[in-house]
Order: sequence, then structure tokens, then C-alpha cells
Amino acid sequence: MSFPLSPVIAQAAPPQGGGMSMIIMMVVLFGLMYFMMIRPQMKRQKEHRALIAALAKGDEVVTNGGLAGRVEEVGDTFVTVEIAPNVKVKLQKGAVQQVLPKGSLKSA
Repeated sequence: MSFPLSPVIAQAAPPQGGGMSMIIMMVVLFGLMYFMMIRPQMKRQKEHRALIAALAKGDEVVTNGGLAGRVEEVGDTFVTVEIAPNVKVKLQKGAVQQVLPKGSLKSA
């Protein structure tokens, strides 16, 4: 009677060391996400903060909305930008996206 013996032979042994490889895989994935996503974003934020801190009267800037103009006044949180002769707009400093080279607006 070999009947009770066949289910015992068909069972596989439980996997060994499965938990440790899963932890290693999670650490590798987190490291990859850090270097591919988090670190570049932090670098961009740092560059933008430096750009905002260096704003001065007379700088030519482009805002997030696409307005281009010359900085007339710099406050603690706001910047006044002249976008046309006698047309001034007050914006938050964070809305400044880019500082243009001097003379860029005259050539456009």
C-alpha cells in the first residue's frame, strides 16, 4: 500500500532565506529611487532658492506664467516687475522661474 506515501513525496521543501533577499531588494530599490528622483529634485530646489535670493533691481526675469520683464523692486516675499513701459506687476518671489541675461528683453 503505497497510497499514504505519495502525498509526502509530492510536498516541496519550504524556501530558505527568502526574507533576507526581500529586504535587500527593498533597500536597493529605495537607493535607486533616492538617486533617480529625490536627489535631483533637491538640487533643483536649492538652485531655485539661490536664484530667488540673488534677485536684484534691474534683473530681467521670466515668471512661471510666461511674463517677461525687468525687476523694479525687491521685497521680502514679493517682487515688482515692469512688463511694459509704465505697466508694473507685483508677484511672489517664488513665481520667478528664470533670470535672463542683460539686454535679452530689448532684442525680443
